[in-house]
Amino acid sequence: MNEKIQNTNIIETFGCRLNTFESEVIRGHLPVDSERPRIVFNTCAVTAEAERQARQAIRRARRNNPNAEIIVTGCAAQINPGDFEAMPEVDRVLGNEEKLLPDSWVRDSDARVVVNDIMDVNEIAPQLVTGFEGRIRAFVQIQQGCNHRCTFCIIPFGRGNSRSVPIGGIVKQAQTLIDNGYQELVLTGVDITSYGSDLPGQPNLGSMIKRLLINVPDLKRLRLSSIDPVEIDSELLKLIENEPKLMPHLHLSIQAGDDMILKRMKRRHLRKDVIQIAKHLKKVRPDLVLGADLIAGFPTETDSMFKQSLNLISEIELLHLHVFPYSAREGTPAAKMPQVPTAIRKERASILRAAGKKELGQYIESRIGTTERVLMEKESLGHTEHFIPMTVDDPTTPGEIVRAIVQTVSNDKLCGVIKLEGPD
Repeated sequence: MNEKIQNTNIIETFGCRLNTFESEVIRGHLPVDSERPRIVFNTCAVTAEAERQARQAIRRARRNNPNAEIIVTGCAAQINPGDFEAMPEVDRVLGNEEKLLPDSWVRDSDARVVVNDIMDVNEIAPQLVTGFEGRIRAFVQIQQGCNHRCTFCIIPFGRGNSRSVPIGGIVKQAQTLIDNGYQELVLTGVDITSYGSDLPGQPNLGSMIKRLLINVPDLKRLRLSSIDPVEIDSELLKLIENEPKLMPHLHLSIQAGDDMILKRMKRRHLRKDVIQIAKHLKKVRPDLVLGADLIAGFPTETDSMFKQSLNLISEIELLHLHVFPYSAREGTPAAKMPQVPTAIRKERASILRAAGKKELGQYIESRIGTTERVLMEKESLGHTEHFIPMTVDDPTTPGEIVRAIVQTVSNDKLCGVIKLEGPD
């Protein structure tokens, strides 16, 4: 927020895809006739750095817009409302549940902080988003919260326990987005493989997706946000194998490749489980590519433990990596464990990213000569079904899906020409 704004609503979004979805919900609730500018910060709490960046942005926004109303919400505000209440730059603080309620955005009280106990929330309030400002790919919330308690993670205390959107609401949201021109949707939540455990009949993620595709036949491309590898149900496996609308790219919440670290993280899988699942996924769908979340420098991680995570990248060919240096979060068990020095965490994160970039580079080179289906996001840039960036020779319409032949590689991007006719 480097510039002054006029009398309008501005939303600054930090963190995950779910926050992106919720920011659009907020946008729909904000009054448009405000007498003063309004800036909403939808914060993230996954790392201490994410909170620091939010506070820094808030201070900068106040300097540039001294007359604006500044409202802070999101996970950081839910977990640490007092920290933001203490900031003189902040006018109001709203919790994660409150931010989704229309009445929260109409000032009918003098309450500066409205943050209730998120653990008392048992359902998802119905929401309907018609589009995503500046985005070609749209997000659909299917689930919220998490019942697991990984020792490094503070997010359940910001999001509450797992609760699912009924299939009717998901279908309605997806159809609305398709009707508004979106060709690719991403199903998102906090722990989407836990979908349905709180609903009548306990439908699993695979059965929900199957019904979604039947009820929204015009949907061209479907992606999943991060999934827990040991919670992939049998129906989802069948869809991965047989459903061409489900893109051949999965992102796994792995976090580490060493068994002792995984146990100390309180994860639900071991190293061998990840390898077995990855090999099975690629067996049933040979063109599938995998990404993963990895944490570098978790407490007690030794050099040999770290190498287990590093070696896993090449062993199961992880292309799309989200690597985080471990960040101690107050209130989590891991924060009380013996800590790895910050410099070593950062160094290990850099090594993991370099290994992932190497795997990605090798894969990109292997695509030369192939025909790709590319969802265009700008006139000449888009992403393939495997979520590889690709540029094409001729300007196209953003949102269009084109077939293109890969000719060269440049700066970790595929480069090619649009294919007008003929088989793939």
